[in-house]
Amino acid sequence: MIPRDSIETAYCFFHQKWRVYEHSTLDWQRDDIEVAIADYVDGMNPLLYKTIGDGNAEFLRVHRRFASDMALALERLERLSEES
Repeated sequence: MIPRDSIETAYCFFHQKWRVYEHSTLDWQRDDIEVAIADYVDGMNPLLYKTIGDGNAEFLRVHRRFASDMALALERLERLSEES
């Protein structure tokens, strides 16, 4: 079982970073956000990461897929939050 606070904390952090990322026109700022998210997932609840990434060890860690991964992560975190 994944603790509810792990889900909510991840959702809040991802949502905040995503809102800046999707509106940013600065490459360095977007790169910094990608690094911050990758650092966060390195320390997050392993079961939560596996769940939102559907077992993909590269989830949220590959530049070319970052935007689509973030959208999917937020969708899955929101669903998990509603279920818990």
